[in-house]
Formats: sequence, structure tokens, C-alpha cells
Amino acid sequence: MKVGILGTGDVGKALGKAFITLGHDVKMGAREAGNPKAQAFASENGPRASAGTFADAARFGEIVVLATLGMANQSALEQAGAESFRGKVVIDTTNPLDYTKGMPPSLGIAGQDSGGEQVQRLLPGALVVKAFNTVGNAVFFRPQLPGGPPDMLFCGNDETAKKKVAGLLTEFGFNPTDMGGIEVSRYLEPMCIVWVLYGVRTGGWSHAFKLLRK
Repeated sequence: MKVGILGTGDVGKALGKAFITLGHDVKMGAREAGNPKAQAFASENGPRASAGTFADAARFGEIVVLATLGMANQSALEQAGAESFRGKVVIDTTNPLDYTKGMPPSLGIAGQDSGGEQVQRLLPGALVVKAFNTVGNAVFFRPQLPGGPPDMLFCGNDETAKKKVAGLLTEFGFNPTDMGGIEVSRYLEPMCIVWVLYGVRTGGWSHAFKLLRK
């Protein structure tokens, strides 16, 4: 499978490496062609890795991963072009974090809206699934944590797209937990703040959530 990744930060790099480990081809996109971080990712990860612009990565991917800064999603998606995402599953890993008042961040989009809903509105022809936003990149892939695999809470409007993402989450080592439509992003994005607060308090960043069931 071909995977396009928009974003050159730690989230994009960690997910890109994981997809390559699973045997997929990955193109990392940046705002500008020749971005040093994207080029380094391509050179460090072998023949299955390549680099380009946001538009290149969006066109390349059968699945596209949005891993930009959450508050910059609109400009990144507009640069990529909405038509490049039409009919594709888009995994939105982002949180609209506002660091203007320092750490911990607040949410720049909250209340009766969310970053996930905004992404779906910006990409009306895409099948957006919010996932990977409630855990840090250190435990994105096959996390080995006491108590067994953590849960990955995810949401989206299209059932077929969610089943595809659930399969990927299982391969990544999580228990996929479908929370409903994309509007559930209003609740999953604040969970990122809870995750950050625990990290700030403990000084550790390898924790994840687990939903206990009877």
C-alpha cells in the first residue's frame, strides 16, 4: 500500500517508519520540495521511502496521514489541494494545540467544534478518521507496556474507512476502539491535554490509555 504523510515532525517520522516496517511505501510531504527533514527521512529509511511536497504526498497515498501542527492544518490541506484526497482514507493524528501561554497547551478549537471536524469540512470528499492523537509518538508502534496493549480510541463518519483504520491499529499493536462519528473529536482532542498533563507531572512520555471491560 502507498501511504502519504503530511508533516515532517516526530509524529510523521514515527508513523512513516512504522508503515515501512509493515511493508508499505511512504512518501513524506512538506511545504516545500527539498525539505531537509523529509529528505533525511527518505535517505534513512530505504527504497520504500521518498519525499516531496504536501501535494505530492497527498496524490501518492492510497491512505494519507495528516501529521502537521493542528493549528496549521487548514493551510497545509489547502496547499495540498482537496481533490488529492477525494475518496481516500485520511488519518488525522493532530490536535489543535495552542502554546501561546506556554506548557501545558490549551486547545485552540474547542466546544461545539474540533480539529477533526474541521479537517472533514476542508476535505469533503475524503474519509477522515481521527486516530493516534491520544498517545505520544514513542509508543505509536507495537507498544510494550505493562497490562497489555493499550486502546486506541478513534472516530470518523465512514464505517468502511474505520474498519480499514482499525485493521491498521491492530497491526500497530493497539486494541482499536471505535467511538463514533467525527464529532467525537471534540472529546478525543482534550484527551491529548490529559496525556500531556500526566507527562508533565511525571516526567515520562511513554504512557497510553486503556479502557477496562467486563
